[in-house]
Amino acid sequence: MDCNDLSEGLDVVPKTSDFYRTCKLPKRFEYPSWFYGYGIQRQPSEHPFYRTTSSDYGRYAPTIHSVPTSFFPNNQEFTKALAKTGMYRNYSLNTGLDPTPY
Repeated sequence: MDCNDLSEGLDVVPKTSDFYRTCKLPKRFEYPSWFYGYGIQRQPSEHPFYRTTSSDYGRYAPTIHSVPTSFFPNNQEFTKALAKTGMYRNYSLNTGLDPTPY
């Protein structure tokens, strides 16, 4: 793997590649301190009565140790082919009974 880091002048902030071997990471994973909008950063903080376990999970922003070290984006080949041809439509005869209303 040959990964040349082209970022210059951003060495003041610790990067993920300073701690882990990474390759082809987007900038948002290379510099997780750029993430913003998590619960710990919210001012004023939310009332403890309305906190849930889901909000506890999303409360803290990702750190260098919690972001992925590899990134393999999905290509859009299926979506492009579907956009050209359109969705499948079933023209067969419907022989089932309609549901009765209440």
